[in-house]
Amino acid sequence: MTTTAVTHIASLVTNDPSLGNGTPLGLIQDAAVVIDGDRIVWTGESSKAPATDNVLDVAGRAVIPGFVDSHSHLVFAGDRTQEFNARMSGQPYRAGGIRTTVAATRAASDEELSANVARYLAEALRQGTTTFETKSGYGLTVEDEARALRIASRHTDEVTYLGAHIVSPDYADDPAGYVDLVTGPMLEACAPHARWIDVFCEQGAFDGDQARAILTAGRAKGLHPRIHANQLTYGPGVQLAVELDAASADHCTHLTDADVDALGQGDTVATLLPGAEFSTRATWPDARRLLDAGATVALSTDCNPGSSFTSSVPFCIALAVRDMGMTPDEAIWSATAGGAAALRRTDIGRITPGARADLVLLDAPSHVHLAYRPGVPLVSAVWRSGQRVA
Repeated sequence: MTTTAVTHIASLVTNDPSLGNGTPLGLIQDAAVVIDGDRIVWTGESSKAPATDNVLDVAGRAVIPGFVDSHSHLVFAGDRTQEFNARMSGQPYRAGGIRTTVAATRAASDEELSANVARYLAEALRQGTTTFETKSGYGLTVEDEARALRIASRHTDEVTYLGAHIVSPDYADDPAGYVDLVTGPMLEACAPHARWIDVFCEQGAFDGDQARAILTAGRAKGLHPRIHANQLTYGPGVQLAVELDAASADHCTHLTDADVDALGQGDTVATLLPGAEFSTRATWPDARRLLDAGATVALSTDCNPGSSFTSSVPFCIALAVRDMGMTPDEAIWSATAGGAAALRRTDIGRITPGARADLVLLDAPSHVHLAYRPGVPLVSAVWRSGQRVA
């Protein structure tokens, strides 16, 4: 292995408060980072950088950790352009549109589905995403859910079983029978290929009792819970997430004071997905309310063909700052360290000794430009596990 120093970084986001200016971002000015193999071994002021085999002078640009996208739905076929067009013409968003993608996904080959995942991951990587989670949920049969997870696991270790996305059209008249399938034969087939289990706890999908049964069954099989919670209406999802020690409650759009207090006092991360609100013209989540209550907040894309067809974390950062009450510092933390917390990882989302060497070089002097210059492709280089990949 050879060592490489990235030097003359105008502003380095470490996400380590013990470094730099002592804020949660741990900002270091005129900084350097030393990479050895796939790990970061040193961070500090550029003038104090140790000798290395190679030196890359970035001439006063900013470096941030690779984005951690902890919520996406990438194993699918087709798109829902007509649905989006109708929604932008005044029709409301409903959970049932998922059925359109289920039909297309079932009809696609393994090769087509894998190629789609690779395509969207490459797209995300060019925009700075170095870690991502993705789910099943567009098969809704034992065979199709298991193959979705097998395909996803070729591309990431962060794989989530979401057989409980909606009640399968095949069980439209027997929701209880579908829950039995999700917690029985489907779980048996899917558990070996996943780390997480998720459920869409929402009107038109699964109620609180069904969600509890599904997540509890998954946990008994060694899968850790996550939950789609409180996206379209007030509901039991957030409280259930905290009760079951779910890693994250995702969406968190409609929250009572009790929901906010629970997230502020528990270990469950509130993952906010502004791309969904943008794409559905829905109410924005109130990030300020969550942050002020002490909740850990993550920002992710929710990349999927129906409600949030974006792979761009920078876009979501800009939306969070403009419309959800976050500061630029809070948004960049939530898109990096916050996403890592939602995956219960400590080796990513930060630039500190021992962390995986995932870095993003911005064509700007500060991370603030991600919100300040929305829509501008500011990511100029990406390293993942110490290798320059974009």
